[in-house]
Amino acid sequence: MSGLQPRVKAVLGPTNTGKTHLAMERLLAHHSGIIGFPLRLLARENYDRMVAAKGIRNVALITGEEKIVPPGARWFACTVEAMPLDRPVEFLAVDEIQLCADPDRGHIFTDRLLHARGLVETMFMGAETIRPLLKRLVPYAEVETRPRLSKLTYAGTAKLGRLPPRTAIVAFSAAEVYAIAEAVRRRRGGCAVVMGRLSPRTRNAQVALYQEKEVDFLVATDAIGMGLNMDVNHVAFAGIQKFDGHKPRLLYAPEIGQIAGRAGRGMRDGTFGVTADCPPLGDDLVEAVEAHEFEPLEQLFWRNAALDFSSVGALLDSLNAAPPRLGLVRGNEATDVQTLAALALDKDIARRAEGRAATRLLWEACQVPDFRKLATDTHVKLCGKIFSHLRAAEKLPVDWVRGEIDALDKTEGDIDTLMQRLTDVRVWAYITARTDWMRDADTWAMRARAVEDRLSDTLHVKLMARFVDKRAAHLTRRLEDSAPEELQAVVAENGTVLVEGHEVGRIEGFQFSPDPSTQGQEQKILLRAARRALAQEMPRRILRAETAADEAFTLTDDRQIEWEGAKIARLKKSEIFLKPGIEILHSEFLDGLARERLRGRLAAYLAAETEKRLGALLKAMENPPAPLRGIVHRLSESGGVLDAESVAPDLRQEAKKFGIDLGRFAIYLPAALKPGAARLRALFWGVWHDRNPPPMPAAGLVSAPMPVNWGPDFALAMGWVQAGPLMIRLDVVERVTRELHYLIRKHPILLPPNLGSRMGLKPDQLVPVLHVLGFRIIAAGVLGGKHYGPPNPALLARRKQEPPQRVPVMAVAAPPPRPAPAMSAAAPAVDADNPFAALAALKMAARR
Repeated sequence: MSGLQPRVKAVLGPTNTGKTHLAMERLLAHHSGIIGFPLRLLARENYDRMVAAKGIRNVALITGEEKIVPPGARWFACTVEAMPLDRPVEFLAVDEIQLCADPDRGHIFTDRLLHARGLVETMFMGAETIRPLLKRLVPYAEVETRPRLSKLTYAGTAKLGRLPPRTAIVAFSAAEVYAIAEAVRRRRGGCAVVMGRLSPRTRNAQVALYQEKEVDFLVATDAIGMGLNMDVNHVAFAGIQKFDGHKPRLLYAPEIGQIAGRAGRGMRDGTFGVTADCPPLGDDLVEAVEAHEFEPLEQLFWRNAALDFSSVGALLDSLNAAPPRLGLVRGNEATDVQTLAALALDKDIARRAEGRAATRLLWEACQVPDFRKLATDTHVKLCGKIFSHLRAAEKLPVDWVRGEIDALDKTEGDIDTLMQRLTDVRVWAYITARTDWMRDADTWAMRARAVEDRLSDTLHVKLMARFVDKRAAHLTRRLEDSAPEELQAVVAENGTVLVEGHEVGRIEGFQFSPDPSTQGQEQKILLRAARRALAQEMPRRILRAETAADEAFTLTDDRQIEWEGAKIARLKKSEIFLKPGIEILHSEFLDGLARERLRGRLAAYLAAETEKRLGALLKAMENPPAPLRGIVHRLSESGGVLDAESVAPDLRQEAKKFGIDLGRFAIYLPAALKPGAARLRALFWGVWHDRNPPPMPAAGLVSAPMPVNWGPDFALAMGWVQAGPLMIRLDVVERVTRELHYLIRKHPILLPPNLGSRMGLKPDQLVPVLHVLGFRIIAAGVLGGKHYGPPNPALLARRKQEPPQRVPVMAVAAPPPRPAPAMSAAAPAVDADNPFAALAALKMAARR
């Protein structure tokens, strides 16, 4: 293409790629533009977005039934059929361009693909399947492929009662939609309904019902496959066969992909599957839908747009002309052509249609859309009457139009009756929107739209009453006329118990909590029905719990076991510290056998958790050496930590080989001090003492303030040594104390500069803690006849530059036989800034 030609771009890809959003941004970035949508409701929806961005005076809406065209309009939202192609604009776009392959409407889209252009930029959005033919027919077009923003995954088969919330259930006839919607109402409390026959106003009201989460389910025809952007997480096909206007047939793979692609929006993944009586989808089909890879289109439908209006016969011949290019074929004979052919047989019509202007007028009358699709000659007669009136008087008779619209302005009747009136009034909305056919066209167009709005609102109310409203009168009648066993009662996946679509309580784990809002006799009958439903649900829950992975269970700090967020059992004291008993919480729905099955599963879970956290202790208990049997036995009874005691040196070495530390402050297994092991030991301690254990310190801490609800015995049992208001981890205290005693075995030493940080202490905490742990601070100088002077100048200079907590001191000590008592006497005052302070041996108070 030369630089002077307008840019033509095709943006292709599956659903949820942002194609339409991109086109809208490009449209509004230009000085003027037109965008064509496949559905009137999409044109209206995007018109509202354009108005919000550019103001109502600058935006127009043109569909078959509605025209809003301000004098200064520069941006147009249209249906594809209604695009004003004679208006020059900078930007032009057509959405869902793959509909060129639709045998009924495809010729319109193909004509736009071949001939509709913006002065500066043209954009076509659609599926990747059209790429080869688009490149052949428009070789100069740039093609951009956009990937889907989220993942689409096949979820298999699910019953209606098992479908997850935020699901769209797709059926392909009004009867199926009604039946499924009724079933969803009974089982899940209600749903919204979307069908192609609904007016945009009713459809939007139903969508709002779903979007605002008044209901969690949507039952729809394949109308949702085209541009319905909603928060759908899962699409469930109730069937994959439809009547396409000519014959029943299976859905094509791209059609399934288009519908399934409505699951997941933005970056949120979606799933699709089947439900009700729909058979499972084949592996090849599933793979194609998940990968968004379908066979490319082999042909596009075309109809001659260069029509010959010299006579009705010539017009028909030009409409039936053969496609001029490879890849283009004629589609199904459209309603307008069928109507023209039928009226051409009417001698009176044929006589009135002589001449080019009359033939053109007849063709325009034949293009009145047949929304009713009654398969009768009603539509042909209507088009003939319109032509006759216009031929006779150039305008349609006001009385005739008024009578037809008034006949439809009735809100009584059932859902089907209202939908039929809506399709009829849409025909009149199209007719009255023709300013060349009507006197005072705006007034009559508003009148037709007002009737449509009234019918739409009434239809929405009736849909609500049938598929959503709880209808207390209906419930009362059912309660009076039916035995409780006949009531419809189900349990939703979130635990809500529904009887006849009404929430009567919740089940958590195996406990049922009734809804307090139900009272009296109604509550009794409802609860009987709910218990009957739970009697059927409970075996499934028990089986699910029995077969659940260990990760599905949780030990709580109040000594209970949770499953799916609900408490189902409590731990109780047994004869063995490391093996608490398990008691299943009471439930009227669990018999003795079910309780024992659950208890066995939870016992296996608890044993696995104990092995995971305290495996070292359990292993030590298996076959300890004879000298250690007594210690190991007492360690198992205490959970892995004992008070320190004097032992023979050879026993200390034997214990070390066996993984047991015979320390100065405690006898313990180091593995039992890990955070997970400590939490489980605390829980077992609470079971053993019949009280909830205090919270444990955060993992990774070396020291922490001593909690007010911790005693020294509990602290030591949990692996902490109390040092006044602080507590320090046992293994750290043992290691530091052992190192210090080794270093000062002959004479005082300079305190290691990193000692405070190793114990997690601040500078002002180190000296008091060392005092409590069995050491005493003394001034540097002569001690025991020996002089400990300052270090060499280089060492002194280096240590003066270190942080305060690294200030070196001198130390001597005598090993205490037991841990020092909690801080009771004040530690000797020491000048922390004096690098020649010394630490001397401190005898225990009890031994002075």
